[in-house]
Amino acid sequence: MSEKHLDGIRVAALVADGFEQVELTEPMAALRRAGAEVLIVSPQAGTVRAWNGEDWGDDFAVDVPLDQARAEDFDAILQPGGVMNPDRLRTNADAVNFFRDFRVQRKPIAAICHGPWMIVQAGLAQGLTLTSWPSLRTDIRNAGGHWVNEPAVEFDGIVTSRQPSDIPAFNDQMILQFSRVRRGEKIGEQVPPC
Repeated sequence: MSEKHLDGIRVAALVADGFEQVELTEPMAALRRAGAEVLIVSPQAGTVRAWNGEDWGDDFAVDVPLDQARAEDFDAILQPGGVMNPDRLRTNADAVNFFRDFRVQRKPIAAICHGPWMIVQAGLAQGLTLTSWPSLRTDIRNAGGHWVNEPAVEFDGIVTSRQPSDIPAFNDQMILQFSRVRRGEKIGEQVPPC
């Protein structure tokens, strides 16, 4: 993609130890090629460690510790999966509130694999059509969402995807939705704060 569709857009990539490495690195690279600034936000200061397939992966520098991060300072959020990552994040009230604030502020959200657990935990799934790693199907349905088995789904400004092999489709949908910010569009229904 030669045109910089996302120049000036700041994206928060919310991760804890155990995020699936490729679910951060490939979307982050695609966003940066499109002109976005992507910053790693984590409850941990210093570095955060990826999971790479069947073992620990690389360490990544945390750009913004969660206790210093505000959704107001970003235009969109990327939520990588991996089983450990969203499971840790969804038990952290500050992480859940930070994630939810993107919806409250009508900013786009992109979540892949187990990442949609954050959509459920933040109380945002009601009425949404989402996809995810298949094991989240029941969680999404129990939270009032409609689960579908597709590579990438966009619904009301939220992009979801199933797994690493779907990353190309995920990236295309994510960039399309994030580009709406440059056009000054607000996405999603207004969500009242908790």
